[in-house]
Amino acid sequence: MHMPAQNPPRRPTEPMSAAELTAHPLFPRIDRRLALHLIAIHEQTPRLARLKASHRKWLMTQSLYALTLERTEDDPHSGLSQSRLVDIATSIGAVSHNTARAFLQELLTYKFLTEIPTPHDKRLRLLDTTEASRKAMTGWFMGHMSCLDELDNGGRHARCTADDRIFRAAQPRAARRLIENPVWRYPAESINSFLQSELGGMILHELISRIEDFIPQDGKVIVGPSSLAELAARYFISVTNLRRMFKKAETSGLMGWSEASDQRVLWLSATFLDDYFLWQAQKFAALDEAYCWAVQNIVGHNHSATG
Repeated sequence: MHMPAQNPPRRPTEPMSAAELTAHPLFPRIDRRLALHLIAIHEQTPRLARLKASHRKWLMTQSLYALTLERTEDDPHSGLSQSRLVDIATSIGAVSHNTARAFLQELLTYKFLTEIPTPHDKRLRLLDTTEASRKAMTGWFMGHMSCLDELDNGGRHARCTADDRIFRAAQPRAARRLIENPVWRYPAESINSFLQSELGGMILHELISRIEDFIPQDGKVIVGPSSLAELAARYFISVTNLRRMFKKAETSGLMGWSEASDQRVLWLSATFLDDYFLWQAQKFAALDEAYCWAVQNIVGHNHSATG
């Protein structure tokens, strides 16, 4: 059993790279742990989870949250507005103008965003996050910190819990780095059919969460007894949409089912998992770099100024 306390702690200013992460023998295990964490968030706030469950919506969600955190009292025009999010979403090719506007309206309707009074300029419509969306995003971030700690006993989770400035500084930086990272922004073809579909990201988390042994046998890793009908019922999506996600990977020999007694057992190819873990490593690395930057430049700077 892995015991994090046995590892010497890393200095908080030394982030792990994507290459280091994918080479770490425990990385599949911590990604599985993260999958279980994100599934739990999904179950607690399914409506919010559905609003960021495709890769394009993920890009928009991270962008808009970053804009809210970058708002300053010194600049009453700063922060999240419809025009700013639309500009970002369209400039990175995530969605169209209309889709970005509709996405914002949906977040307002379900009270994941709220309007900020702007008495200085009645034409300006600024938006802010609500308690529900803040809780979900903080939980998402802290889940990644906890998983990274499993690899090197880095103390990230405890430090972030003690000082919320780290999250507020790190989230916008990580979001920007990921949006600018082509490996993250344009997932490999093997996994792209899932990530461009509604709730496809959650389906991938579900598959990862079911794997007990990540060591391939004959180039295959066993997920376990699974069916499209069961997955569709669990995530409230149609079997037709789910079949569309699976089809390309199945046709390419990247996943499939084998018969075991009276059950169909799903397997994933080593190539499929390698592509997925490389993609996930980009996110972990960006978050770790942003965390280290925040500790050094926000927390460290203040400590040196008052010490």
